[in-house]
Amino acid sequence: MLRSEIIDDPADLEALAPRWWELWAHSRTATPFQSPAWLVPWWRAFAPGELATIAVWRGDDLVGLAPLYLEQATSGSRLLPVGISLSDYLDVLCFPGIEAAVAAVIADRVVAINWSQWILPDLPAGAAGLTIAHPALEAGQPVDHAACPVLPIAGDDALAVCVPARRRRQLRRAHNAARRRGCVSIIPAQADLKAFFDHLVRLHGARWAGRGDGVLADPAAEEFHRQALPMLAAQGLVRCWLVAIDDAVVGAYYGFHHRHRAYAYLGGFDPAYAEESPGAILIGHAIAEAAREGAREFDFLRGQENYKYGWGAVDQWTMRKVWTRSMAR
Repeated sequence: MLRSEIIDDPADLEALAPRWWELWAHSRTATPFQSPAWLVPWWRAFAPGELATIAVWRGDDLVGLAPLYLEQATSGSRLLPVGISLSDYLDVLCFPGIEAAVAAVIADRVVAINWSQWILPDLPAGAAGLTIAHPALEAGQPVDHAACPVLPIAGDDALAVCVPARRRRQLRRAHNAARRRGCVSIIPAQADLKAFFDHLVRLHGARWAGRGDGVLADPAAEEFHRQALPMLAAQGLVRCWLVAIDDAVVGAYYGFHHRHRAYAYLGGFDPAYAEESPGAILIGHAIAEAAREGAREFDFLRGQENYKYGWGAVDQWTMRKVWTRSMAR
């Protein structure tokens, strides 16, 4: 027997974290972007509407979670996923083996909420959210939403085997140029996450100065990441490095590792060191480390920037699905 509830109090959402982590660890489509370490800080930082998260229980076990909220608009209220915009992958979490039953319970509860449009973007292939159906819901066909270039990797020497020769030559030139300029060191950042993030804010801002200023120019986004980063690191999900030339920190890499998949989330570098390509040096290091840890894929996440394809990445598309109220109902 499954039962559901709507969580509309942020304190209750945070209190759910221990059970949420258990469900997240079992859910087949879970990524770092669906964890409480990511979504609880997101809600604290933005809280753009009325919380309407649906929890599904089997006895005392949390077996389903749809982190949702209501956003009021002139055309009517929209039901949206918590984490929208800054999250590259979103989905409902379901305990394996009972996904269909959990999705049906979520759909039943969604129908009871007052909204005019329900939107789920950034759904990966095989997402549980793509299967949700209900007689009272009119579902549009899923459509391509965003390209996430992904590099398949295998073996300990992934750079030599999986990365195109041209990019390997460029990477060697970058290392040689950096060594000509000074002593090069790549520094793991997990020991001092605050210092790492201070460098990331500085370098990301420098990288994007005059071109929209980057995502961290928004104080709410910066605060969100400052809260999320240590929570993610506590679960062993974070992979962050700095690159220094002599005493100058000139590049920062912010990524994740989960279930044989590495995620390159955010970076920045000092434009004064563009000839030394600190961003490329860090990505090369991240790919090598991901392979060493057993990753099978290196995910560059949303965006079709040319540099991603230079590493050999190939597009994998997320989907967007929209529901409205059924006229028959």
